[in-house]
Parts: sequence; C-alpha cells; structure tokens
Amino acid sequence: MTTRRRRGEDGISFEHRGPCRDPHRHRHCPGLWRGEITVGYTGDGKRQRRKVSGTTKAAVIDKLRDLHTQLDKGITPKAGYAHYTVRQAAEDWLAHGLDGRSAKTITKNQNVLAPILKVIGARKLRDLTAADVRQALAAMATGYSTAAVSMGHLALKRAIRHAEANDLVARNVAALADTPKGQDGRPSKSLTLDQAVAVIAAARTLPVMELRPGLKDVRRPAELMHAYITLSLLTGIRTEEARALRWQHVNLDGDPAARPPVPPHVAVWRSVRVHGETKTERSRRTLGLPAVAVEALRAWAGSQAGERLGAGDGWQDTGLVFTNHLGAALDAGNVRKMFKRVCEAAGAGDGWTPRELRTTFVSLLSHRGVSIEEIARLAGHASTRTTEIVYRRELRPVITTGAEIMDELFTAT
Repeated sequence: MTTRRRRGEDGISFEHRGPCRDPHRHRHCPGLWRGEITVGYTGDGKRQRRKVSGTTKAAVIDKLRDLHTQLDKGITPKAGYAHYTVRQAAEDWLAHGLDGRSAKTITKNQNVLAPILKVIGARKLRDLTAADVRQALAAMATGYSTAAVSMGHLALKRAIRHAEANDLVARNVAALADTPKGQDGRPSKSLTLDQAVAVIAAARTLPVMELRPGLKDVRRPAELMHAYITLSLLTGIRTEEARALRWQHVNLDGDPAARPPVPPHVAVWRSVRVHGETKTERSRRTLGLPAVAVEALRAWAGSQAGERLGAGDGWQDTGLVFTNHLGAALDAGNVRKMFKRVCEAAGAGDGWTPRELRTTFVSLLSHRGVSIEEIARLAGHASTRTTEIVYRRELRPVITTGAEIMDELFTAT
C-alpha cells in the first residue's frame, strides 16, 4: 500500500501512455517519469511548483536534486531557464535593466558587449566561470582600447547582476575577473596658443560653409562656428552643454551698475543628456564671458535672426543658441565636419574634434599657472581627481609655484 508523501517532500510518479506491464517498477511500461518540487509560495499563499520529467526514475531524481541545489544557492528555478545563456542575460538587461537611459546609452552598452558575447554568449549563465570571463575580456583587449574593455566588463557585470536580482544565477562571476589592459586609445591632445588663435581667426573669416549632400544642413554662415568655437575654447564648456545652451541663459550685457558689478556670463545649466541634466552636479555652473566670446555671440545672434526670417513658418522656436537652419538642435555630426574644415583652413590639420576645445581650455589655463582646483571648478568636474586623470596631458608639466615663492623670499634677504 502506497503512503501519502509528507508535506514538503518531492513527488515522483509514473505517467502511463499505454497498458501497464510492471505495476511495481514500471520498467517496461510506455510513458515517462514525472517529478515535482515546491519552490516557494506566492503573496496570496499559493504554492509555486516546478516539474521535471525523464525516461527513468533515476534521471528524475537527479533533476530534482539539481533543483534543490539551486534553491540552496538562492536561485529560484524557473521553467524554461535551464539553458539560460549569457547572451539572453545581456539582452534582458538591455531591454529591461536600463529604464530611463537614452537610446544612445543603450546602443553604447550593446556595442561594448558584442565582442564579449561573441566569445561567451552561447555559454549557459549558471555554468559561466571567472575563467570564461577572463578569456572573453582578453580576446576583446586585442582589438579594443582599455577604456572600451573597461566599459564592456562593467556592462557584463551589470547584466549578470540583473540576472542575479531575478534569482537566475547564484553569484556574479564577472566581478571576480580583473579588467585587462587593452590597446592604446586615441591620445588626448590640445591646441597650442598659436593654433587656437589661428582656428578662431579662420572661423571668423571663412565664407558660407557648404556641407556634403545628405547632411541635415547644407549652407551655414561662418558666424555659427566662430561663436561655437570661441565659446567652447574660452569657457571650456562641454560639447553636450554648448549644443543645449539657450539664449535665456546667456547674458551678453551683464549689470555694471550692480554692487558688485555682474559681468556678461553664461549659465551652463543644461546638456543634451536625457532630461537635460548636466553630467555632474558641479557641472551646473555660471561662467563669465570673455569679451571675444561676447562679440562672437552677438554676431551669431544677428545671423540666426536672418535664418529665422528666411525659414518663415518652417522655423522651430527652440530657444537654442546653436541651431540648424530651421531652428532645431544642432546635429553633432555637422559640428564635427564644420570644425574639421575650420581646422584645415587654420593649418592645424583635420585630426581634431570639438571636444578638444575643452582640453585646450584646460591646457592654456594650466600653463598660465592656474591651480588645478580652480581649473576643476571652471570645467565643472566632480573633483580635482577627474581633472588630474582625464586631462593629465594638458596640465602644466612642471609645478613652479614653490620655486617662484622661494626665489622671492631668499632673493629679498
């Protein structure tokens, strides 16, 4: 006589698909062995079960034992997830773990994960080891920069952490692997003072710019890039901050009658990031405008008014300082192409990007003896460590402050 299994025990039974030939062991009976395990309970007290099957009772017992092992490790066994791969984990994270992120951020993570998934994407997530991760990162390091490898490793760790939060894996093995050194990336560089002066002069004197067919803008006045380059170079704002700048945040007159007087300034309060937030809290800053930048912005304001009249009803009143010929946000690709043309005309070559106007700003300040704390404050860095690490090539190579002060003290005595 069979006895009823006790509460919490696994259930094993034979499911016939024909006449029973062996009622005791079912060795020659057509059908399958079925196993059942309780994995937990829902919020309303309903039991959650997982079922397995096999051609032999021993196979079913092994599968139930494996499910118990997963439960002991904190993994909740789910139907259909026995063969859950690293690629599926990455795709789930990209689809559901980056809520609130921009499409550009999701695409960037997808791109840095691609070379890693090429190596271990088909691997079962629960069978993944730290050695597998190291192998994939080493393969990526042969063709990518150190920064790209670091981003890929971070994306993999976050993808597995997302699976870990969903009780699909016991631990994050990607966190146990070190990030290898990749290839040398594009070196940071800055314009010299003479090059910077030549670039500003070239931007002021170039005629109407004609861009290649297929781009959003076809013909743009020279005042556009003159104002863009001058503002970026003389204030050090990021390209993402310049393209999101609004006229309501630009004061070209200041308030000389105030006590103390308020100079012309620009309020860097927005960027082209999602929700318009700046990169860090300290990036939200108000900067004084040099006279050259004030003149350049005035000239561009007049040219933009002419474009507004020419566009008529097609003009989009976005309030942005730097816009395309219809008033919409300026495209980053167009800025790069126009900037390259200006640099070529200035004799600096075409190997420059707009973000290097910011590194030039840091370099010029550092070589004039401005402290790294003040440079970090002007650049909107979260700390001086960012300035030291990211802009180390642009910082003054020899710290002369001590020598200059000691010369003054001991020469006088």
